[in-house]
Amino acid sequence: MTARWNHRTRWTRAALAGAVALALAVTGCADELDPSAGGAGDGVRGPVTVFAAASLTESFTRLGTEFETAHPGTTVTFSFAGSSALATQVNQGAPADVFAAASPATMRAVTDAGNADGSPVTFARNQLVIAVPKGNPRSVSGLADLARSGTKVALCAPQVPCGAAARTALDAAGVPLTPVTLEQDVKGALSKVRLGEVDAALVYRTDATAAASEVDAVEFPESAEAVNDYPIVVLRQAGNPAAAREFVAYVRSDRGRAALSAAGFQPPRA
Repeated sequence: MTARWNHRTRWTRAALAGAVALALAVTGCADELDPSAGGAGDGVRGPVTVFAAASLTESFTRLGTEFETAHPGTTVTFSFAGSSALATQVNQGAPADVFAAASPATMRAVTDAGNADGSPVTFARNQLVIAVPKGNPRSVSGLADLARSGTKVALCAPQVPCGAAARTALDAAGVPLTPVTLEQDVKGALSKVRLGEVDAALVYRTDATAAASEVDAVEFPESAEAVNDYPIVVLRQAGNPAAAREFVAYVRSDRGRAALSAAGFQPPRA
């Protein structure tokens, strides 16, 4: 009797071990089929600090949450601001793993200083619109209307990508414009419209989309002359380079592209 019991016990243990091995093998195959699945076996852990242009606030916040779910054990922290300010902080040694800028020019400030680990890649594009209060009370239909007497307009500062793009579009339209305020990032310019302090602001389409309950977006043809490419790169001083590279890959994955498209971003040029 005892011998039979021991034999059955050994057989049961062997069967269980085989079932566990089969389950692990199936899980491994599933992860291989879904490269964005992440999980306990991908070796990505720890904090990731991302410096990103203010216009990426909504889409990157969503992607950060998705990334943490796909890679248990990671924590993504964002610093959103004007790209030029962030580039200065990176070059001054601020601790960050990834930098996502709203223009190649601001990214060059980091790469020229030798603070990028590898070459930046473009992951999205963005285009300007005229943000006006809901209902468009001043009947703004194009850039020329912004120069009408008494019309108060907010722009981004010229060193900020949205400000440089605005100046390019205004020059293309031949519209001389003196704004009542120059803001340090696109969120600042948009907030002036939301608070009723100005009649209009030149902002990215994505920011107007995110604030659609409070502002209307007026498209204008000259915006095609000032489309901004958005580059991203792992930083040389990254404290968690493995997770940083994985985050960049996630932004460029199908899931990342879907989130960016939903926010109003355009795909990078092929």
